[in-house]
Amino acid sequence: MVSYVSAFLYGVGGILVAGMALLVAFQEKLVYVPVLPGLTKSYSITPARLRLLYEDVWLRSSDGVRLHAWFIKLLPECRGPTVLFFQENAGNIAHRLEMVRIMIQRLQCNVFMLSYRGYGASDGYPSQHGIAKDAQAALDHLSQRTDIDTSRIVVFGRSLGGAVGALLTKNNPDKVAALILENTFTSILDMAGVLLPFLKWFIGGTGSKGPKILNFLVRSPWSTIDIVGQINQPILFLSGLQDEMVPPSHMQMLYAKVASHNRECIFVEFPNGMHMDTWLAGGDHYWRTIQQFIGNHVPEIKEHESSHDDKDTDGR
Repeated sequence: MVSYVSAFLYGVGGILVAGMALLVAFQEKLVYVPVLPGLTKSYSITPARLRLLYEDVWLRSSDGVRLHAWFIKLLPECRGPTVLFFQENAGNIAHRLEMVRIMIQRLQCNVFMLSYRGYGASDGYPSQHGIAKDAQAALDHLSQRTDIDTSRIVVFGRSLGGAVGALLTKNNPDKVAALILENTFTSILDMAGVLLPFLKWFIGGTGSKGPKILNFLVRSPWSTIDIVGQINQPILFLSGLQDEMVPPSHMQMLYAKVASHNRECIFVEFPNGMHMDTWLAGGDHYWRTIQQFIGNHVPEIKEHESSHDDKDTDGR
């Protein structure tokens, strides 16, 4: 009997050691994948290939890392909404250009596409603290521009980008008008158990029932579930029910976390949407959903309304 107990304990110990070794050595490579297999770090195309009006933007994060972005405009003098787009964890912003091209056409908006540090033409190496600084640098840049309506900045994040966008939105209630989350996870802690099932008993987020004794090893927890409950701006949740990467239940939990106190939240499911192609599988319904959300919660201020408000202010 003793030998069986010893064998069991040794087995558990071996799993813990293996799990710790994997987390310490490879977690950044699992969470951040700037270069897709068989491709290079550089951009395969630019917005010019799709005949989009754009400018290259170079930024400095607060810790001095040089960042690259594309600011793509619908028209030279477009005063419509501006979408600050945060991509998934793999590849670079060039791989999202076709989707962004359609977004600009359907939503009549500008789009700012940031390359996280270590991605595309940006310097540095990705980490949670670093990417959070990158997102803030992008928002600060947009907020200082004079060629857009800075009251109509909408943050849009997909997967990892949703975690980035949620944190940025929470920290900037005066700069972000609304948030759109698509196929986003509750936390990397919860995703560890999805990607490496044998770890789910030792790593987990706030809703996990396991001992969570390896949580301290996770350097990029991206706990979106703990962030969304602190957001007061309108939020649109877009969930692809065929998501093969992030279980759709994660999106449901995020919505449940915020819906109890934020009445300006909308949850929309797309039955055929997978992790990367919900925008494609959702078709017209997908774009109409976003269009209606922006129209209702980030409305255009008509020129005569603005003038009327100015007169009221002057009259006080």
